[in-house]
Amino acid sequence: MPPFLAYDDKNPASSARTPLVLVHGHPFDRTMWAPQIAAFSAGRRVITPDLRGYGASPVTPGTVPLSRHARDVVELLDFLEVDTFALAGLSMGGQIAMECYDRLGDRVRGLVLADTFPDPETPEGRKGRTALAARLLAEGMHGYADEVLERMVAPYADPQVKAHVHRMMTATSPEGAAAALRGRAERPDYRPLLARVSVPALVVVGADDTFTPVADAEAMHALLPDSALHVSKGAAHMPNLERPEEFNEVLGRFLARVDGTPIAPTAPDSRA
Repeated sequence: MPPFLAYDDKNPASSARTPLVLVHGHPFDRTMWAPQIAAFSAGRRVITPDLRGYGASPVTPGTVPLSRHARDVVELLDFLEVDTFALAGLSMGGQIAMECYDRLGDRVRGLVLADTFPDPETPEGRKGRTALAARLLAEGMHGYADEVLERMVAPYADPQVKAHVHRMMTATSPEGAAAALRGRAERPDYRPLLARVSVPALVVVGADDTFTPVADAEAMHALLPDSALHVSKGAAHMPNLERPEEFNEVLGRFLARVDGTPIAPTAPDSRA
């Protein structure tokens, strides 16, 4: 039976290095990872799904919790017969990555958490996400996309990056986005889980991110037993697109460690 999620599976025959699974955020799709696919798929298997309700994947109206997104990712990896892998997620995708680690931590060899946070939803946040879900269903995605574009990426971001981000947001199904927002409003507390992570982790955040500020990244870094922190200056919520060369360099060093490949000493982690 084919998987529920649409996906790209680049270089599936590669076995020399750890496969890389990239989970996009809200309200985006797998094209969010285009610079990383280009940089890493020549040397390793790279898998990028469209989450349920996003991109080319089917929409499930109502409520889609993070646990359902995680099950979708796990089912896709089982279908593709991917045993162990490095797992990266940005924003909501980072929370889904945490949920995936909780389900199959013995298969995750490295965990990358970008511009995300592990805390449970607050009552105010729950009301806000529920209200936004209703707004998207009533108005569509365009007004919301215009409103948040220069928080998703910094106002000074490259115009082509801005256009790509805006295009992903406006192409997203309002029903899919609303269902994910309602599900995210029910999310659990992942902080105890992070304290138990037994594999190397990398925390990345844009210095100008207002959705998930540097302080959130620092708190995750402190919780994780074995983690590196990188603060990307000149980026907001999507450093993988705003500063792709820098993001890829940091991710590449981390993946080399996950692969067990010796690498040259580097400067200490960037910190705010």
